Amino acid sequence: MPNVFKPQANTLAKASVAMSLILPVAVLYAGVTFSRSPANTKVHVPLDQPIPFSHKHHAWELGIDCRFCHISVEKGAVASVPPTETCMTCHSQIWTNSPLLEPVRKSWETGAPIKFVNGDVGWNKVNTVPDFVYFNHSIHIDRGISCSICHGAITDQQITEKANPFQMRWCLDCHRNTERFLYKDPEQPNLSPRQQVFNLYLKLQEGATLTRREQEILDGRGDTYKPTEFEIKEGLALVKEYGVIKAQNSDCSTCHH
Repeated sequence: MPNVFKPQANTLAKASVAMSLILPVAVLYAGVTFSRSPANTKVHVPLDQPIPFSHKHHAWELGIDCRFCHISVEKGAVASVPPTETCMTCHSQIWTNSPLLEPVRKSWETGAPIKFVNGDVGWNKVNTVPDFVYFNHSIHIDRGISCSICHGAITDQQITEKANPFQMRWCLDCHRNTERFLYKDPEQPNLSPRQQVFNLYLKLQEGATLTRREQEILDGRGDTYKPTEFEIKEGLALVKEYGVIKAQNSDCSTCHH
């Protein structure tokens, strides 16, 4: 009598093997998808802060220079969060009774750090890199890399949000193709790279005519901007002029040391 169960057993065995192969791939895909989603990276997710600070109001509508608040961005590894004294430079004179600014006034009166209403101390940091990654703001400013390349359309943000995930491949794209990101303002070619970074926001505030590249940068698309052949040649010349060593920038020890 023929064994009628053998074909069925073979089918089940094949299905089991297929499942054992598919399941790990599906789990890996789900893990990678989640790790790169806003739920994990917090990209474009505004964070609660003790005060609803608006970069759009301060940096664009009022035209306050980034360096007024982020005092160490040109000379240090971190941009720095402004102390209460910086806020009170203006707010001891304007909006002095605003309920939204009560945490600032309380900090000024007591000398204690700014707190949330529930008592939690400090600001929620929007942009972070892992502890094993070394990043220096001043080096990038010295090469003319605009704040908006990394921080997106910061002058259009009512509540600050993370614009990019800062994954390693994203950073390496710039380090390996630096000529795509270096340029000179055609209207003011004698500006130093550092001056050009901050002059771009002054041009925006004044309503000056912007190049397509400048507009892309301010709109938060500077990292995906496609330079022309001429701009690539200009970028390669600036790589040499600024002493950028791409091989060194792509070396693991540059960021992990």
